[in-house]
Amino acid sequence: MHPTFHLGIDFPAYFTLLMVGYTLVVRLAHRDADRWGINGNQLLDLSLVLLAAGIIGARALHVIADESFEDYVHPRSDPFQVRGEPLPGNRKCKADADCERAPAGYEVCNPDAGTCHQPRDCLRAFKFWYGGLAYYGGLFLAIGAGIWYVRRKKMPLWRIGDMAGYAIPLGLVFGRAGCWLAGCCYGEVSTGPIGVAFPAHSPAWDQHLQQGLIARAATESLPVVPTQLMEAAACFAIFAYGYFFQRKRRRFDGQIFFTSMMWYAVARFVIEFWRDDPRGDFLGLATSQLLGVPLFAFAAFMYWRESRRAKAGPA
Repeated sequence: MHPTFHLGIDFPAYFTLLMVGYTLVVRLAHRDADRWGINGNQLLDLSLVLLAAGIIGARALHVIADESFEDYVHPRSDPFQVRGEPLPGNRKCKADADCERAPAGYEVCNPDAGTCHQPRDCLRAFKFWYGGLAYYGGLFLAIGAGIWYVRRKKMPLWRIGDMAGYAIPLGLVFGRAGCWLAGCCYGEVSTGPIGVAFPAHSPAWDQHLQQGLIARAATESLPVVPTQLMEAAACFAIFAYGYFFQRKRRRFDGQIFFTSMMWYAVARFVIEFWRDDPRGDFLGLATSQLLGVPLFAFAAFMYWRESRRAKAGPA
């Protein structure tokens, strides 16, 4: 776990890798623009629209559906309603100055409880660069915004979609690497050889402490399934198949995009069974699993429809 890059200026690891990945995938798509009959400048403009829509949608779904809503509301009025941290050695603070020895960001002392808390922050829900993005929220809003822009500029919709079909999974490789460094999106406790322990005050350590699985003096969490790396590996496989194999063998526009969405929906649905971080759920399924079902159905239907049209020939 390494949540921050220290390069003279501190850069949040998650957001930094996310931006590096997005820049790379835009570059890859731009290289194919001329070959696929797409205006390169319009493609770059589209990438900015997708970036903004993706971040807004991903942040909104995280705040609403990932069991974090109160953690973003309470800092506006009373930070003491959000769980704080004691000083090292489980000692209690008496004044704000004592919290200098607390974990980073916990600067305000609650003398009644003896715990250190993050300061009042009315904009915490908007500070997405520190993490807290739900992929499906960003995907669905970006698709809507992308369709609006593409139609407005009279660009070939599903040909653009094919670029997204290999770009999105590659971007997710970087995103999940950022999750690994930030310590979020971790898996359930593992007794097998693939279990990985995260350091004290990481999200996994914090949850295990709340569940009574470890003592506050523990220096690391229990070993957990590295679901971040599992998804990164799955996304790289989807990217490699779409970019190196399907890209030169497309039979119809949209083939790469629909295939990518189907494979991702399946991979994410399966990996979610090993996830153990706090998330929304309904009927025993996580939010991303529920959203993955209609995504798979839509992509499968569109693949079938467009492949039939391609076999029938041009109208």
